[in-house]
Amino acid sequence: MTLLRDEGLTAEELAVWRMLQRAQVRVTRHLESDLLVAHDLPLASYDVLMQLAEAPGRRLRMNDLADRVLLSRSGLTRLIDRLQRDGLVSREACAHDARGLFAVLTDLGAARLSEATPTYLRGVKSQFIDLLAPDEIARMRTLLARLAEPS
Repeated sequence: MTLLRDEGLTAEELAVWRMLQRAQVRVTRHLESDLLVAHDLPLASYDVLMQLAEAPGRRLRMNDLADRVLLSRSGLTRLIDRLQRDGLVSREACAHDARGLFAVLTDLGAARLSEATPTYLRGVKSQFIDLLAPDEIARMRTLLARLAEPS
């Protein structure tokens, strides 16, 4: 196909890119389904709760949280609104910046995360880790670290 050559991609390179996209979608859909069925918790909500749980003081500035999750800033704001309504997250003003807000994991949010984490980890194991040999996991880590580096 001429378009591929014109853009500097071979058919194989494009196929690998598409396989990576399909693999990510397949695993994500499986995790999403498991979390929704077992815990009524969307994957994006789980990700936000996990990011907050791992942060010092279980809190992150909204801008920092947006950089860590795969949501737009407006999408994150809507998600935090829902999590706050459910009592899983609270918002607190930043003492040093009147415009800044923190998202804070509540005790209820931590409990919900704790309940959902075994389901999430089982899904990661069955849909990703168990499909790879230990040396493939090590190679995958190296490759993904290179892809995740800022350019």
